[in-house]
Amino acid sequence: MAADGNRLFQADGNRLLRQAIAYGGGWTVTLGAAALLGAAAELLLPAALGLAVDAALGETDRRWPLAACGLVVLIVATDTLSNLAGGAGTARTTARLRHRLLGHLLALDPRRAARYPVGDLVGRLVGQAADSGQAGSTVVLGVTAALPPLGSVVALLLLDWRLAVTFGAGLLLLAVGLRAFVTDASAAAAGYLGVQGRIAGWLTEALHGARTIAAAGTVRAEIDRVLAPLPQLRAHGTRTWTTLARASGRTAAVAPLLQLAIVAVGGWSVTDGRLTPGQLFAAVQYAALGAGLGSIVATLNRLVRTRAGAQRVAAVLAEPPRTYGTATLPAGTGRLVLSSVTVYADDGRPVLDGIDLRVPHGATIAVVGPSGAGKSTLAAVAGRLRDPDAGEVLLDGVPLRQLSRSALRHAVGYGFERPVLIGDTIAEAITLGSGAPPHTKWATVDGQPDTGQATVDRQPDTKQATIDRRRAAGQLVAVARAAAIDEFVERLPDGYHSRLEATPMSGGEAQRLGLARSLHAQRLLILDDATSSLDTATEHRIATAVAAHPDRRTRLVVTHRVATATAADLVAWLDGGRLRGVGPHRELWRDPAYRAVFTASALPRTEPTGPVEPPVEAVR
Repeated sequence: MAADGNRLFQADGNRLLRQAIAYGGGWTVTLGAAALLGAAAELLLPAALGLAVDAALGETDRRWPLAACGLVVLIVATDTLSNLAGGAGTARTTARLRHRLLGHLLALDPRRAARYPVGDLVGRLVGQAADSGQAGSTVVLGVTAALPPLGSVVALLLLDWRLAVTFGAGLLLLAVGLRAFVTDASAAAAGYLGVQGRIAGWLTEALHGARTIAAAGTVRAEIDRVLAPLPQLRAHGTRTWTTLARASGRTAAVAPLLQLAIVAVGGWSVTDGRLTPGQLFAAVQYAALGAGLGSIVATLNRLVRTRAGAQRVAAVLAEPPRTYGTATLPAGTGRLVLSSVTVYADDGRPVLDGIDLRVPHGATIAVVGPSGAGKSTLAAVAGRLRDPDAGEVLLDGVPLRQLSRSALRHAVGYGFERPVLIGDTIAEAITLGSGAPPHTKWATVDGQPDTGQATVDRQPDTKQATIDRRRAAGQLVAVARAAAIDEFVERLPDGYHSRLEATPMSGGEAQRLGLARSLHAQRLLILDDATSSLDTATEHRIATAVAAHPDRRTRLVVTHRVATATAADLVAWLDGGRLRGVGPHRELWRDPAYRAVFTASALPRTEPTGPVEPPVEAVR
């Protein structure tokens, strides 16, 4: 079974290599033409030099030295063009592979993407994609590197079959050694990259939790944990360089002996009158050209690394992306239905078990329950950040799986406990996914976007475009005000133009920016503990603004606060992945077990004793 998986893994890598070669486009073709022309010139040069020697002895046309000089010039020109085409083709292919890999990663279900540590994915995107991008130049140069030995055999055969037999026997010995080199080096390179990715993944985890590690005083233990695979990395690296050194040593030992054999056989042929002195000189040159297999060893080593990188990139690309339908939503205001929804963890444990829930349009439903009850998973399923393993989720009567990506993105908005802010400026972070025109520049007056002066790069200045820009600017201000983040932004020197990386902010301010981003939702607003870092007064202000939305969109709020549950129209009470109760807070409050949910959440939190599902945030 493992062997079948490994063969499939290699097949995916080989397929990606073929695609990478095609990605080079005209540059790969140019490289191939230049390399072939250069190889042909190299093969003709020894013959031209031999005829030049005979010409010096007065036996042939005296123009052959000029022909030899012309071939040298051609070799230099094709080598220069090959370097240019190889570099440009590699850059083009690498860029396309990185775009493809990144797009595929963002299209994956978060559960599938989470199987790969972040550091490992960064390594594949930055390192292995670059290795794969060299596929075109590596294959072309590998093919042309094999031409001199093969051409030398043909040339020697034309001079004297005895020379060809002698040279061919030596090449056969070298070929056997190179075949073993490819096999051993491929396994070593794949193992090295795999361990390197694992270290990168653990290092990223450690950096993410640096404050916790420092507070616990476990820095040394964490260093030991991250670097634990170093002996394996060293073993794979040692195997790689030992294999390369062995192959180079064989080449270095056989090549001089092969040339000596050609000199001996050629000298015998000269004494017997079968060869001229110039032909003997050409034979020695062909022997040196064909036996110089150092370039082949280097090319094979490069090909091994390229193939190993392609296999690691292909492994991620083989993960099936989330698919979308083509349906759009009918008129409505966000009626949400979960029908027999079941979700399993990776270990087969049910996280949600047969959830049946109906949320009327325009209602606010609070989702409560103890830690591990499945609240965040229900929130993820409700907006299709995660597909249920069984059952169906419908919004205004349409299954979420059937909606187009655009329809889903505009209908559903998410606010998270720890949002990731994406964009160069605060305005871009807030308007992400809102449908605002791309590259919008918000003209400001006293720190606020001027709804009459927003401009859009490269967009025609039409009347409708102007109206759209003003509407987008007005929406930006409105959602920022609703999320109670407008005053913070307006105090910044550059207002909404402030760059995120240069804007220090607290956890609550970042949370409010993420909340403002989610308020562009047209049908369903899902807040997964999105106000946990806010004080009570600010949370009340935001809740009032959200509830006052003119379209009365539906709101699903994951919360631990009794005030939020009290203000909601309905409360969904989860316990152990099951829906224990649905109804107004005042009715559920009569149950002591329900009251205990809020009592427990008010106590200091301790470290969980079992596996806990992390908060989910993804780009749909």
